[in-house]
Amino acid sequence: MSARQTLRVSISGMHCAQCSLTVTKILRSLAGVTDAEVNFAAQSGFVTFNPETFDISAMRRRVKAAGFDIVPDDEDSERLQEERARHEQQWRIARIAVSFVVSVPLMIGMMLRHDFLSSPTLALICVAPFLFVSFPVFRAAFAALRSLSLTMDVMYALGIGTAFLASVAGTAGWAPMRHFMLYDTAIMLAGFLTLGRFLEARARGRTADSLRSLIGLQPRSATVEIDGDLRTIDVREIVVGQTLLVKPGERIPVDGEVISGESAVDESMITGEPAASVKRVGSKVVGATVNINGVLRVIARRVGSETMLAQIIRTVREARTSRPPMQRIADTVVAWFIPAVLVIAAGSFAFWYFVAGSGLQFALTIMISVMVVSCPCALGLASPTAVMVGIGRGAQLGILIKNGEALEKANSVTTVVFDKTGTLTQGHLTAVAVEAPGGSDADTLLELAAALEINSSHPLAQAIVRKAHERRDRLSGSSGFKSIEGMGVSGIVDEKRVISGNRALLQRENIDIRELDTIARAWEERGMTVVFVAIEGRAAGCIACADSVKQTAQQAIGRLGEMGMECVMISGDHHRSVAAVAGQLGITDIRAGVLPTEKALAIRELQHKGKIVAMVGDGINDAPALAQADVGIAVGSGTDIAMEAGEMVIVRGEPADVATALLLGRKLYARIKLNLFWAFAYNVILIPLAAGAFYSFHHIVLRPELAALAMAASSVTVVIGSLMLKRFRPPNNFRVKA
Repeated sequence: MSARQTLRVSISGMHCAQCSLTVTKILRSLAGVTDAEVNFAAQSGFVTFNPETFDISAMRRRVKAAGFDIVPDDEDSERLQEERARHEQQWRIARIAVSFVVSVPLMIGMMLRHDFLSSPTLALICVAPFLFVSFPVFRAAFAALRSLSLTMDVMYALGIGTAFLASVAGTAGWAPMRHFMLYDTAIMLAGFLTLGRFLEARARGRTADSLRSLIGLQPRSATVEIDGDLRTIDVREIVVGQTLLVKPGERIPVDGEVISGESAVDESMITGEPAASVKRVGSKVVGATVNINGVLRVIARRVGSETMLAQIIRTVREARTSRPPMQRIADTVVAWFIPAVLVIAAGSFAFWYFVAGSGLQFALTIMISVMVVSCPCALGLASPTAVMVGIGRGAQLGILIKNGEALEKANSVTTVVFDKTGTLTQGHLTAVAVEAPGGSDADTLLELAAALEINSSHPLAQAIVRKAHERRDRLSGSSGFKSIEGMGVSGIVDEKRVISGNRALLQRENIDIRELDTIARAWEERGMTVVFVAIEGRAAGCIACADSVKQTAQQAIGRLGEMGMECVMISGDHHRSVAAVAGQLGITDIRAGVLPTEKALAIRELQHKGKIVAMVGDGINDAPALAQADVGIAVGSGTDIAMEAGEMVIVRGEPADVATALLLGRKLYARIKLNLFWAFAYNVILIPLAAGAFYSFHHIVLRPELAALAMAASSVTVVIGSLMLKRFRPPNNFRVKA
């Protein structure tokens, strides 16, 4: 049996939430399709299918028959969609202009002289602009009816068509309609509908700005060294292992490693931080980041779809089509909305005509207003637009969110569990302190030890060498190097015999370390590892190495506490080391010596206590715990962001971004609730108003034109509300200032 595959698709022609439900229903009914989801706001979706029985051509035919078009979502289709959208917007502007140029004079003429509108010639003139303005609505309505589905186009076609046909009947002299002249209303209804869709499409398009900006960061060409010559080639032609020349001001074409040169690089597109990072030989660089002031030669390590930018774009695209759980409420309402509105419209007509005896013209006007004012689009847009903007804003801040559900669940998190190594700490040892009470100065002691340790690959040795390189570019040479397994190293540096190692090594060499022991034990109590250094058989000093806490870790723990969340640390390290880090950060609940498989059990234990848990880890040995947690937050490092276990990925790897991500989740949840409240309140208030529920109070009634304007404003208001999330900024103390 073939493995299931997932195809992303772009869909055009959807004008309301009911349209997306219709397309979803069609896709799920196709042979070979196991799941399908369509996002009206994103104008896209995904189809999961069995490749042995699925037919893409049949999919296109079925969807097209319902009045929509569907194509596989790739770079070319996205450009075609944007071109089609621009073309459609231009036609909308033309239809809007025609509708108001015709309808406004007609309305003025009707108010000044009624007989003017009874002219058959003028009525005939009105037909041409009416057909031009309303044709797309009727075309979409007929397509929907052919597929036995009720969309808002059907509602609008009924409302607009009723107004126009009744006016034609009046023009023809039919007695009941003799004074029913709503040509201006029919054309204005179509105009307001088109205006609403124009504004909605424009606002909705802005929700994808972050994705478009990411795609726009991809450089088109690159300078490659081939056989000693420099050639400019298309970025898509670069292969792993090629050497690239990157000049100041250029974007780095692909992910790679610097092999010569030094320069500051602007990495704000992946970290959200304005401060440039200095890159030198051996540094990793990310494609699409900007080389600022030096020439770099870079060897390509990841190209095409494997680059960090490509992974970010892919993640954001997939996340945009996701539907958070809260949207299911709106979907359920939308599925019954249009039939309910049709019943209300018909009931309103029957009441006013047969019961209240208000006349045919008044009853028809009420019915038209009800059909036109109803707006399930706002319900359909409430959640998806907020999710799209929230996910895009997260990407700009260096937070990759894989689905909308993760953002919604982030709102409910009560407990944040952190791994220690690589999450709250740097993940590698650093020499943090040097003491030389034995007569040498600290710098000399460090350089002598580093000159010896440079021959070793041990993490402690590397930490000492890195610290020495911060103070001096070149180190002295050594001879007679000898590694004593599990203890340390020895050799000759500057004609002096130097020993660097643990307490046991110096004791074996009968070297007195009592003068250093007090200092060393104090460091060890703080979770540090101590390296003793002896020169010419005499203890000269010691070096403390530790996995240092990340710069924003304390800020993150403090902010999460202010947000009412409990912080827990779980680590496989020994208790002394874990307690030392927890003490620095103010974390009181710690679990030490926990195996990777046991971390998931610890998460489950917290969940059984009623906690909503977010787990923060490196995405590798923490994968079981990330999967078990309610929200899994994987910490990225360098260019390695392809972490499947987490629902969110913190690209920078800074703990402060965890607080930012959870705060963004809260803001998103609040925005979705506000959008849904507005969408429900609008329909609950405006539909009864259009139906004449308030007519007894000073004859308050909603004209069809105003109903159409209110309908247009409803959807646009929801989208604009979602766009407010683009202004989300983490508090200043979330991040380290440059």
